[in-house]
Amino acid sequence: MHNVSSDIIDRLRGAVDAGGATTDAAEISPHLKEWRNRWFGQTPLLLKPADTAAVARILAICNETRTPVVPQGGNTGLVGGQIPTQGEILLSLERMNKIRAISPDDNMITVEAGAILEKVQDAADAADRLFPLSLAAEGSCTIGGNIATNAGGINVLRYGMTRDLVLGIEVVLADGRILDLMRSLRKDNTGYDLKQVFIGAEGTLGIVTAATLKLFPKPSGYAVAYAALSSVEDAVDLLNRTQGATGNLVTAFELLPRSGLDLVLKHIDGTIDPLPGHGGWSVLIEMPTSSAFDTTTILEDALATAVEDGLVVDAVFAKNERDREALWRLRETMPEAQRLDGPSISNDIAVRLGDIPRLIANAYAAIEKVLPGCRPFSFGHVGDGNIHLAVRAPEGQADALLSARSEIEAVILNEVDRLGGSISAEHGLGLAKNDINARYKSEAELDLMRALKTVFDPNNILNPGKLIPRD
Repeated sequence: MHNVSSDIIDRLRGAVDAGGATTDAAEISPHLKEWRNRWFGQTPLLLKPADTAAVARILAICNETRTPVVPQGGNTGLVGGQIPTQGEILLSLERMNKIRAISPDDNMITVEAGAILEKVQDAADAADRLFPLSLAAEGSCTIGGNIATNAGGINVLRYGMTRDLVLGIEVVLADGRILDLMRSLRKDNTGYDLKQVFIGAEGTLGIVTAATLKLFPKPSGYAVAYAALSSVEDAVDLLNRTQGATGNLVTAFELLPRSGLDLVLKHIDGTIDPLPGHGGWSVLIEMPTSSAFDTTTILEDALATAVEDGLVVDAVFAKNERDREALWRLRETMPEAQRLDGPSISNDIAVRLGDIPRLIANAYAAIEKVLPGCRPFSFGHVGDGNIHLAVRAPEGQADALLSARSEIEAVILNEVDRLGGSISAEHGLGLAKNDINARYKSEAELDLMRALKTVFDPNNILNPGKLIPRD
């Protein structure tokens, strides 16, 4: 545990304005609990700077006094990376939430790190542009958090991860220096692309305070279909067929299991089963339309052919925006329905597309050997190989599931590693996987990660105990 002296706390309070610091337990409390109640933190001081200069002053003091600090965005992370569990200073970027500039002609928007993702989407929309990063927590997660974890979401298939959407960043280094990497050029071959070092670094190398992001032409609408599959093996085949038929226009291709859909229908009010009676796997497919042509007919033809070939059992299409929202609600509320149903174990993993069926089959078999009667279900971004593999307890055995968490997670991650996959696809490592990452990274990779940490944060004040495996 870190004991921060009253003198240091007074100095840190003096680095921010009147509304930028608090020691009030009631005000701090919401910042100390992870969404799924897996981690609970503690801190003597919550700092909420209003600008980059204040962040710089805070880190200069923390570095001088070797006081550890944990940065936090919207506190929507699922691996505990944003929680100060050892009494560190907590630094929230929530007040730094401005849209600094938007340039439709340049297809870019500059925002502060505390800007809510949904607000950035809305600002782009108002300028007749699209910011394509989209995930279930977009109403509360922040751009800084998205950058820190290299967030993925539903549109990775067409637009890429967060790092693919960042043109420039502003970051405060551990010693308080402000690093301006906001040139925002599409091409710049003048040396190392330093901004990429901070994207996905979970606040361990510097604190991102602003970013310039890519925008895209706004679609005039979307073609959306919900299709029932003959088997999970057919999902990848259907994806490739659909991409070929549409000229790679598919933006989202989401896998949904019947067991997961049943949880949503049980716990989320107003949801409707689009294909009653289908007990197997389904996919949710989306692609944009433009004023030049409507892609709905193309998608209909592709699925009709898939039905004839036995890949697809049945399909329904969204006729309007209300239908589209209803279909997407089934997918987006699945994590919430999982949480409401009781204790479960979640894994954010990735493998090559063709290995998805093998991963699911092998992992399910391995889980059954650890705790017979477990109820695993998998959903997620099959278009980019990112599967969220959840495990519910056998009926009436919640305690047994939680007791077996480590062993269950180990057999799942071992299957992922056996297939050459990643133990964390888009949520990061945080507290959940930073130590076990050492089992799956080579010594050369780990040595370089530690070397980077030493260069950027020699006093180990930035989010210590996260991302880098402890020796």
